[in-house]
Amino acid sequence: MTVQRRRRIIQRQRSSVGLSLVAAISFLAGMTDAIGLISIGDFVSFMSGNTTRASVALMQGDAARGLLLVGGLITFVIGNAVGAIISIRFRPHAVLLFVSLVLTFAALSADHREFRFLLLILSMGAINASIEQIEGLPVGLTYVTGALSRFGRGLGRWAMGVRNTCWSLQLVPWFGMFAGAIAGAALTQKSGALSLWIPPLAALSLAMVAIRIPRRWQNRFIQHR
Repeated sequence: MTVQRRRRIIQRQRSSVGLSLVAAISFLAGMTDAIGLISIGDFVSFMSGNTTRASVALMQGDAARGLLLVGGLITFVIGNAVGAIISIRFRPHAVLLFVSLVLTFAALSADHREFRFLLLILSMGAINASIEQIEGLPVGLTYVTGALSRFGRGLGRWAMGVRNTCWSLQLVPWFGMFAGAIAGAALTQKSGALSLWIPPLAALSLAMVAIRIPRRWQNRFIQHR
């Protein structure tokens, strides 16, 4: 076997593992967002929606809700920053452990709606740093607007004769989040507040899987610049 062929095989294996993890994490994000939306009434990962809701609330004179949503936006940014620090300082699987811990605190804060809301947002911000790219192709885990946009632009280029089909991978996080949101909605309808315990258990399970991924592969999943 030539060196080039061996590298291609390793690259395919690494890509398959990365995409599987992207799908699983997006599923977790969609499930958490659906549970948060139903139980709290606002998004915990869709910050574009919360930006609009915060603006509308403030303009309608609902300062308390508007400021809470603005606080959520700030918390989301902080979560991304913390996740990036953890992924670079340690490894991406450590981000999932952190997310599991934060989600556990959120489940324990059932009597404090606003605090639980911010904890869920913090976890969804951090989880974005667990995987940032697959073979140099950027991926989003808790938001799929960017994925659908990249998919659409790739489709347009393909129609114009550009035969690079890497853009088709952008549907992986979308399908993951869509399926996760369905699962989250079903869990909330069936189990109520108990459904809040499913995301931390799922995040912990994913961390246990991710920890078995070779360090050099994990390093390829994050940006270092």
